[in-house]
Amino acid sequence: QVQLVESGGGLEQPGGSLKLSCTADGFNEGYHAIGWFRQAPGKEREPLACIASNGGTTKYSDSVKGRFILTADNSKKAVTLQMNRLEPEDSAQYYCGLTDQYTCHWMFEVGARYLEVWGQGSLVTVSP
Repeated sequence: QVQLVESGGGLEQPGGSLKLSCTADGFNEGYHAIGWFRQAPGKEREPLACIASNGGTTKYSDSVKGRFILTADNSKKAVTLQMNRLEPEDSAQYYCGLTDQYTCHWMFEVGARYLEVWGQGSLVTVSP
């Protein structure tokens, strides 16, 4: 059974940095794309970043572009989201999601509704 195991997150001050990692456990085939989403209380889950397995093409939302960096270690089936210049608005529950057939474009368009493989969630709190 495929599981996405997340680690990292926590409490940080505005302007600081945090790192989130996501490992695909029990997944013996190549994935197509892995993405990170977040969901704040009372808000919908939104896509933030995605990386494709073929060449490592990345896609970012405007809200995190230039501040967050997504990298992949395919040998470990793991991705890392480096979050820099954190803002209080970044506070949310963060989830990684995986698709073995669709693209990052699909991930951003409908992934929040249709992805079937999710991590357990990691809390990120940005506060003075």
